[in-house]
Amino acid sequence: MGIGGSEIFIILLFALMFFGADKIPEVAKGLGKAMREFKKASDDIKSEINNSIVDVKTEMNDIKSDISRTTEEISRKT
Repeated sequence: MGIGGSEIFIILLFALMFFGADKIPEVAKGLGKAMREFKKASDDIKSEINNSIVDVKTEMNDIKSDISRTTEEISRKT
């Protein structure tokens, strides 16, 4: 599945023919910017999911402690 040297050479040759030598740096700059934006967006999504998981775990612990407290109160009354 890896790309060898000859495949990269052919891709670069087609890019040179399609875009021209003066446009390739602009295309590479735009591609790099798009990749950075995509990585930033995916990192933001991961962070949001992790924060949500922490919030859910905190809520679950609160619910468990409420249930335990209520169970103890009921046990004491009987």
